[in-house]
Amino acid sequence: MSQSLEDFARGKLGALEQKQLRRSLFDTERLEQAVTLRNGKKLISFACNDYLNLSQHPEIKRAAIAATERYGVGSGASRLVTGNHPLFRELESRLAELKGTDDACVFGSGYLANLGIIPTLIGPDDLLIAAELSHACILAAGTLTRARTFLFHHNDIEHAAQLLDEHRASYAHTMLVTDGVFSMDGDLAPIEELGALAAEYDAWFMTDDAHGIGVLADGRGSSFLSGSKAAVPLQMGTLSKAIGGYGGYLCAAQPVIDLMRTRSRTFIYSTGLPPASVAASIAALDLIKREPAFAALPLEKARLFCRTLGLPEPESCIVPVLLGDPSRTLAASQLLETEGYLVTAIRPPTVPEGTARLRFTFTAAHEDHDIFRLAEIVKARIMAS
Repeated sequence: MSQSLEDFARGKLGALEQKQLRRSLFDTERLEQAVTLRNGKKLISFACNDYLNLSQHPEIKRAAIAATERYGVGSGASRLVTGNHPLFRELESRLAELKGTDDACVFGSGYLANLGIIPTLIGPDDLLIAAELSHACILAAGTLTRARTFLFHHNDIEHAAQLLDEHRASYAHTMLVTDGVFSMDGDLAPIEELGALAAEYDAWFMTDDAHGIGVLADGRGSSFLSGSKAAVPLQMGTLSKAIGGYGGYLCAAQPVIDLMRTRSRTFIYSTGLPPASVAASIAALDLIKREPAFAALPLEKARLFCRTLGLPEPESCIVPVLLGDPSRTLAASQLLETEGYLVTAIRPPTVPEGTARLRFTFTAAHEDHDIFRLAEIVKARIMAS
């Protein structure tokens, strides 16, 4: 039995290797100022989602250390048992204030948040309409609901409207879901338009703002780009990117949050976040609120890179350079590493077939001279090849 299992695994791995799609882990020590240490070599990282470098910020680290000393290294149980240490209430209040909602519910991760939120609200007799490039956890959550599910074309309002028009009347409840910032392409969802469309059809609209919170609209995220809150009753996101720590959240009306706390399986059956993680997020939100100009830096750095390279102006801190072929993309990533830069090769199934790419992410700590040099290397030795 063991031999057949190992043979199965080897066969799968061999097939992936032939397509240049096998993945490997590399020990990577993250240092300050967007520097990483990999294979004994220091690299400037353009591959990390820690957009404000807050995981390395002295103020944030002090908050985490103080919380550990007071409350210990772990929460000890699920939040509904004994794991709801006092810091959770403070964090959830800060998130609700930032997002303009009644309350918030913090989960163990962004992935766990989506796997808990969506099946709590939508079931087998309901309708789910999701953006086709939504994060994998949204699509996985849709499978758990067993609801009738449709994907609308990327940022295509007309297609979303067509699906709602054709199917909405047949279901009691409908949810419309999209990323606020698409994690692999870096572009924004048309949130204002989707919110209006959802309201027209009485569909519950949810955005995943994992890559928007902390860096867009003075840190409030993609639902606030117009200057005021868009019609998004369900604002989900993570604490592991610009916030610099770990965890996920939902900001919504009080009855919705109360329902999550009593029925969401990934909330009920997961151990609460460690006190250090929660305290770090509180300190990070304080810093972002206090320094909006600092929060705007990653997008400014991304725009500098695109201007230098002659690319369209980016809408977020994420800039993809599509190369198509996985082998070519891996070679380009390796070339940049030899030049002192860490840029990850993104391949299927993370992105569609034929769209393998280098994914550049920009942080507040990136120096302009590194951005200029990186752009010149990409232009002369990768895009020109």
